[in-house]
Amino acid sequence: MRIVFMGTPEFAVPSLEALIRAGHQVVEVFSQPDKPVGRHHNRLQPTPVKVCALSHGIPVFQPVSLRDGQALGHLEEQKPELVVVAAYGKVLPEQMLALPPKGCINVHSSLLPKYRGAAPINWAVLNGEEETGVTIMDMARELDAGDILAQAGTPIGPDEPAWALHDRLAQMGGELLAETVARIAAGPVPRTPQDSTQATYAPMLSRSLSPIDWSRSAREIHNQIRGLDPWPAASAALGGGEPLKVFRAQVTQQRSGLAPGAILSGGEDGVDVVCGDGAVLRILELQAPGARRMSAADYLRGHPLPR
Repeated sequence: MRIVFMGTPEFAVPSLEALIRAGHQVVEVFSQPDKPVGRHHNRLQPTPVKVCALSHGIPVFQPVSLRDGQALGHLEEQKPELVVVAAYGKVLPEQMLALPPKGCINVHSSLLPKYRGAAPINWAVLNGEEETGVTIMDMARELDAGDILAQAGTPIGPDEPAWALHDRLAQMGGELLAETVARIAAGPVPRTPQDSTQATYAPMLSRSLSPIDWSRSAREIHNQIRGLDPWPAASAALGGGEPLKVFRAQVTQQRSGLAPGAILSGGEDGVDVVCGDGAVLRILELQAPGARRMSAADYLRGHPLPR
């Protein structure tokens, strides 16, 4: 099929590659504008989807806006049969949604209607979900509310960080997309309307989510740590010192009657901290300001905890 693909970050790359492998004619890629990077913001960094597209000789269009008429005209010139969107980062206006004869479909990293919005992978981990997945849906005016064309689920490992789940779901999304587009090419595909009463939302992440509240349970804090890895990362000031980013931890079998936030021990195994439910969380990997990520044991060699 003749397809225009719209995507920006790493999550979308496996979806674009899946369409190319399947032999579809991806005539153009829409992606977000390149971002200034570097100390003085004097260098432009192309998006991962742009890099992928150019490596396959696919032209890339990077409009600042989709609502000035220029982007719509550009899309009309491409005459796509189908538009595929995966983590593009822009809302398509109605004229675009109505343009391709076979519609506009989206690759979303949750089992809709749960976790509509910008950060479904992170919020599934933050909330301690045991399962998530990917959904291919028709695009509608309301965010992530279109009819479901296909879904595939996967368990979330009890210690799996958000970045690892992200990579797994990106691959799953590409595989499910290829299967779904093949079905669309063959004829009408059954559509399942979402039950909006079951919808939950996954807003964008912010640094306000980072500080660890030791009055919460060990499992909740563990989920916070893995759900915010790699950004914005959970943070804590151990022993009253400077705030540290915390990237990996484990819930131990220990119990303690000490106050939440009390440090039981720190050594080769990590830093053991009492949580609000009396359980003990062991911090395994952290990062001090201006330093690299390291094991808690390595950090303690140069920064002994106060006694």
